[in-house]
Amino acid sequence: MNVLAVSNPGQPDWRWRIVDYYGGTVEESHIAFPTIAAAVAEGRGRLRQHADRDAPIVRRRWAPGRWKTGPSLPDTVDPRGPKGR
Repeated sequence: MNVLAVSNPGQPDWRWRIVDYYGGTVEESHIAFPTIAAAVAEGRGRLRQHADRDAPIVRRRWAPGRWKTGPSLPDTVDPRGPKGR
């Protein structure tokens, strides 16, 4: 995640915004700051509280038989067809 400083046209104040790597807004400040540096510094402090949200998802690689819990059941289909014909 990243911290950005944003300002609305016509208003000289700055707000921080935390965005994820897809550009979605995670959180935005409700307090205005007089400088970009002040807004980003406060946003970085808030970002530390979200540090676990950006952790990568760890997936184990699939391996044959990994989830096998017991021996396979024998083939129970009668080769002569239904009802032993």
